[in-house]
Amino acid sequence: MSAETTEPIDTTDEVDAWAIRRRVADLSWPALVEMMLVSFVGVADMIMVGRLGPAAIAAVGLSNQPMFFILAVFQALNVGTTALVARFIGAQERGEANRVAEQSFFVTLLIGILLSVGSYAATPWIIGAMGAEPDAKPLGIDYLQIVSLGIVFTAVSMCLASSLRGAGNTKTPMKVNIMTNLVNCAGNYVLIYGKLGLPAFGVAGAAMATTLSRIVACIAFLFVMQSRDSLIRLGSVRSFRVRLDLLRRMLQIGFPSAIEQFILRGGQLTYVRIVAGLGTVVLASHQIGMNILSLSFMPGMAFSIAATTLVGQELGAGRASAAEKSAAETRRMGMLVSGAMAVVLFFGGARIASLYTSDPVVIQQAAMVLRVIGLVQPAQSTQFILAGGLRGAGDTKWPLYSTFIGVWGVRVVVGYVFVTFFHLGLLGAWMGMALDQLIRSFVIYTRFRKGDWKAVTV
Repeated sequence: MSAETTEPIDTTDEVDAWAIRRRVADLSWPALVEMMLVSFVGVADMIMVGRLGPAAIAAVGLSNQPMFFILAVFQALNVGTTALVARFIGAQERGEANRVAEQSFFVTLLIGILLSVGSYAATPWIIGAMGAEPDAKPLGIDYLQIVSLGIVFTAVSMCLASSLRGAGNTKTPMKVNIMTNLVNCAGNYVLIYGKLGLPAFGVAGAAMATTLSRIVACIAFLFVMQSRDSLIRLGSVRSFRVRLDLLRRMLQIGFPSAIEQFILRGGQLTYVRIVAGLGTVVLASHQIGMNILSLSFMPGMAFSIAATTLVGQELGAGRASAAEKSAAETRRMGMLVSGAMAVVLFFGGARIASLYTSDPVVIQQAAMVLRVIGLVQPAQSTQFILAGGLRGAGDTKWPLYSTFIGVWGVRVVVGYVFVTFFHLGLLGAWMGMALDQLIRSFVIYTRFRKGDWKAVTV
């Protein structure tokens, strides 16, 4: 599996829009496939356990939210790694880019081991705190304990992928995720339903397949990063030296993004608890909606990766104007994709929901949720892509501010008021989510247009 990269555009302030579009396409389509495949692990789990009933859907959904919260711990290193690697590659300092990747890897490995053990031990308390109903609670405990064992492998894979993306290599993470998704889907089929002579493990089988696929991904990334063909490589353990200067720079860039993720995931946990009080059937509909919402994030996240890499490399090469035009062009391309997705989600909600369950009540409510998701696609795409551009510049505080305002000031508050006081049920909760996306888009767009991010030093 060879590593590939592309060089920064050799340009002045007069930037060829078609050159930018080709560069965005080269970076974003592998990232889009990769993100879709990463998300598809959760989608496949939810679809395949959905045949076991609403309680199984609720259990997997309740387990995924705390898992996302735990993985947010690594956001500071991942964002800092991508931004610094991009700067060093843009400045033609490959050796320093490798040192950044090494520091990030060893710190992630250590923290990942500690969190895997801690999460496994705390699982019964976590699922109880999520407000699971009695029919979903034991299934959620089984699922979360098993996937907790894979936290270290997931974290290392995310870390190594962030180094490759900073160098402009988005194809290798895509290839790795194609392979691991095949492992996950095959494992689901065998372990959930009991094929090839094995017992049917049900929800626990989905967790086993997910963990196995994450182990395979980690091994594949380590193999790539040891390859002589890779632009970014890990040195041997013997040659490793702690570089506090690089760690400080990574954390300085990434710390606001880590706080942003904690705010986001904490808000989502609270949001799920609000919905959990409406019962298992409504919660199952909500989890299907959240599952599709995570899938709808993927185009925005893919173009966001392109924006981060382009802005970081162009600023590293001293081309601020090219960085701004690259981010703006990336947003235009992303909006076309998000517009098409909006149409599919708005008009095809019932058909999509029926892939998860045959329960007519769950399908009806999930279809309503998917129409809401469709309406906010343009705003969602804007805030993802331009926030990626800001992170590539090292301006990570404004994405943090927008997340705090949108998630806690709007989604949680509005959702709680609409559900508790206006009794709007699931629709009220998702109206809060829609307003959150609109507010965050406005904040990020305003910051990008102001242009102060061009002067940020990292």
